[in-house]
Amino acid sequence: MSVSREELKQSAAVTVAVLLALGLVAAWSVLIPGVDAWENIVAAVIGSLRLTGPVAAAFAAWVALRKRRALGDRCLTAWRALKAPLAIVLVVLGSFAATVLVLAVKTVLTDQSGRLSLSGLGVGMAGLALYSVIGWVAGWLAPRAVTPPLAGLGCYALFTWFADGRGWADRLAPGTGEPYDLFQGLSGAAFLNQTIWLLGVTAALLLGWTALVTRRPLVLACALLAVLAAGTGVARLLGEPKPAAAQEIAYSCQDWPITVCLHPGMRSGLTELGATFTKIASRLAGTPAAFTRVEQRPLEESLRPSAGLAPIHVPDLSAGFADQASYEYVESLATRCPGTPADGYREIVMAWLRGEPLPGGPLAEHQYAAAWFSGLSEHQRREWLRMFYSDFQSCKLSSTHFGGGPAQTPTPASAVGSSPVYPVYPAPSANPSPAWGPQMSPNGWQ
Repeated sequence: MSVSREELKQSAAVTVAVLLALGLVAAWSVLIPGVDAWENIVAAVIGSLRLTGPVAAAFAAWVALRKRRALGDRCLTAWRALKAPLAIVLVVLGSFAATVLVLAVKTVLTDQSGRLSLSGLGVGMAGLALYSVIGWVAGWLAPRAVTPPLAGLGCYALFTWFADGRGWADRLAPGTGEPYDLFQGLSGAAFLNQTIWLLGVTAALLLGWTALVTRRPLVLACALLAVLAAGTGVARLLGEPKPAAAQEIAYSCQDWPITVCLHPGMRSGLTELGATFTKIASRLAGTPAAFTRVEQRPLEESLRPSAGLAPIHVPDLSAGFADQASYEYVESLATRCPGTPADGYREIVMAWLRGEPLPGGPLAEHQYAAAWFSGLSEHQRREWLRMFYSDFQSCKLSSTHFGGGPAQTPTPASAVGSSPVYPVYPAPSANPSPAWGPQMSPNGWQ
């Protein structure tokens, strides 16, 4: 069945529209929420190839089988053979350029951090070209009605397997690797090597197919040169070590009431993080974990709180990001305790630090401790934490730290001196400073 030029034009227009819509949807799903950075845009448009690439392959296979049926056994020159697949490549690259343009409209109107990586865009275009050529060769060699959908599904399965692989395989697929860490940055050298590999294998496939249908030795020689170029790209790509350390960045900071510093692409989250961590800082004041500065760290770096500094992880600015960062930071203050009783007391303090309702716990002593702790004022809880922070951090909290437990009768405040103090102290070796606390009588709190 022959295919007219007008039909090809209409099909190309529909394909561009479909690829643009799919590209925007796929890129939007890859974008890190709330991040204003050019690297985020580049990573998103490259990530969109997981959906747009298979569609481009299916379209190329459809045109190839129609072209094959139309030409029959007629002899082709090299240029006549190459003209149709090159036109398809231009069509899908046009859709890629439109996707980049739409995503860039917002970025050029706002203050974006980083810079646009042209080599990253080169990876995206080279990847789409490879998908198209694979589809074209498949449609030509197997001119059947099922070939286009099979070509699309096969490309999706192959490159998804590459991208999700470990070791060297994930570097061969057009992608940046997910999840993308803003602190790691995008390597321009890696993108260049990846582009060389993708263009080399694309040219080798296309020229090899051309040599097959035209039987021209010169075209075959060019295909072999393309294989060498692809091999060079692979060698350079696999020989380049993955970055071991995060890049130095100039933080965007908010200095009041405490200093909060984020990647410049995430500066819109400063206010919410500042409000959340100011409460935690006030509760930790006077303890070894007291801090006046909150600083975002790379995702692969473990959180190690130090004097005056609270390191945090912020993978994105989606809903609840500040609560998630505070939860992870508070969890890093003290490791989980072995055994149910000790861990139950730790969870009471953790919940208070996070601003959550105090858990009752699985045991009666935990329920009593939570009720006792909830009866303290906020100031009294802070003083309590200053006194017993070392016990909290070393899993030494017990019922004696929370009023003595349900089976113990409280001691009146008058029995311990004229100054009201907490009814319990840490281990005998400790020497806590006097602190104001609630007074107790045999009948309960006064």
